[in-house]
Amino acid sequence: MPVERALISVSDKSGIADFAAGLKRIGVEIISTGGTARVIENSGIDVVMVSDLTGFPEMLDGRVKTLHPAVHGGILARRTEEHLNQIKEQGIRPIDMVVVNLYPFERTIKKEGVTLDEAVENIDIGGPTLIRSAAKNYESVAVISNPARYSAVLEELREKGDISMETRKKLALEAFQHTASYDIAISNYLHRTFLPEQRYPSLFLTRYELVQELRYGENWHQNAAFYRDLDAEEPSVSTARQLHGKQLSYNNILDINDAFELVRDFDEPAAAAIKHTNPCGAAMGDNITDAYKRAFEVDPMSAYGGIIALNRPMTYEIALMTKGIFLEAVIAPGYEEKALERLRKKKNLRILETPPITGRPEERNEIRSVVGGLLVQNRNTRRVTEPDLTVVSERQPTKKEMEDMLFAFVVTKHTKSNSIIFAKDRVTVGIGAGQMSRVDAVKIAGEKSLGRSEGAVMASDAFFPFRDGIDEAHKVGITAVIQPGGSIRDQEVLDAVDEFGMAMVYTGIRAFKH
Repeated sequence: MPVERALISVSDKSGIADFAAGLKRIGVEIISTGGTARVIENSGIDVVMVSDLTGFPEMLDGRVKTLHPAVHGGILARRTEEHLNQIKEQGIRPIDMVVVNLYPFERTIKKEGVTLDEAVENIDIGGPTLIRSAAKNYESVAVISNPARYSAVLEELREKGDISMETRKKLALEAFQHTASYDIAISNYLHRTFLPEQRYPSLFLTRYELVQELRYGENWHQNAAFYRDLDAEEPSVSTARQLHGKQLSYNNILDINDAFELVRDFDEPAAAAIKHTNPCGAAMGDNITDAYKRAFEVDPMSAYGGIIALNRPMTYEIALMTKGIFLEAVIAPGYEEKALERLRKKKNLRILETPPITGRPEERNEIRSVVGGLLVQNRNTRRVTEPDLTVVSERQPTKKEMEDMLFAFVVTKHTKSNSIIFAKDRVTVGIGAGQMSRVDAVKIAGEKSLGRSEGAVMASDAFFPFRDGIDEAHKVGITAVIQPGGSIRDQEVLDAVDEFGMAMVYTGIRAFKH
């Protein structure tokens, strides 16, 4: 079916004059509204105003423009004899193409100080109706809701004189996705505005866009894809740019996410080496080069084939230190030019650059799937500081022990439970991750410390159910303990701490990560 008449009404007017000119050159009649019509007319293209088509002026400050049978009859009519006769009896002609994009609702609600009235006035009514009408009748009407499609549609019209059914189907699908996403944005905003006391809506609606299909999932026989939250803006694996290397895998993305979230939890320069979502080593330093060196040296064997994350731009010195080391990926909020040049010599190394880190992680929900459902919770962005701690032991911790305990407790938050972290001089010296028994996690941390735990502190992501964890820690030289507290045997655990002359503080906050 040739395209003879096109209705154009767009909020985003980029490229619309050129597109309209292209349609006009192949003989398409242009129908338009208000501001769109003025842009097209200013380019020297004749336009039929919708108000002339309907016999009604635009009304109610532009709220009513196209909501009329003369418009929707022309769009929704199937190209059957019955439908065409019906609209002909009413003096209505078919409309073969609808070009519409919507009021900038999402951009509006992101503006500082936006009012509810402003937001509501940017809820498009006529636009979604036009899009949905045209998409429903895709066999007869081409619908374009994305300006990025203008060029390809024009080329197809020039070459074939029509738009193929395959293209019409793709455009219709994109159109319904566009209106669905728009409605979800409105629904979520109104829920936050009208029901702020109701943390979770009765209908949980999300919007994610496909970033890429992955070669395989967690295992080779699984397929997978990576999607990005349309509202995500903060620095993260989702907003990072890949500057070099092979395509990211499913496991890469999980590991990179966990590595970057760990280092992002520190204000001072910090680095981490991650393998299978657990840290092999993490450290703070006077500068980022120092932090990386200390983190990697904790357990270089385990870090082999892992992920490196930094919370400062990567230096050339760090890039030099990676020589001869196999790494899957590195992620940082920037790279020195010479560092990037050096890293690119590793053909397959995935190099990711995030936006600058400018603040704490956003207070957002995180989502995990279970079979047939979702678990939703707010992110664990809680930061434990010294005023949050309660000293419960007879001995007060030293200033250095306090610094190391606070550092270690952050690392426990990013280590699979049950997790135990030994730390000294703000470097992890032993990590016991993901154990079913807490005392086993302590033993593993001791083994991994390779004799470096003398004078170190111990952090536990949850309380000690028995004193055996303290007993094992004492054997390897631990001098202070940070833990949430809350066990029915807290006194038994505290007695062991005092018996060994250790210091112990409670956070009152658990740091499980499942």
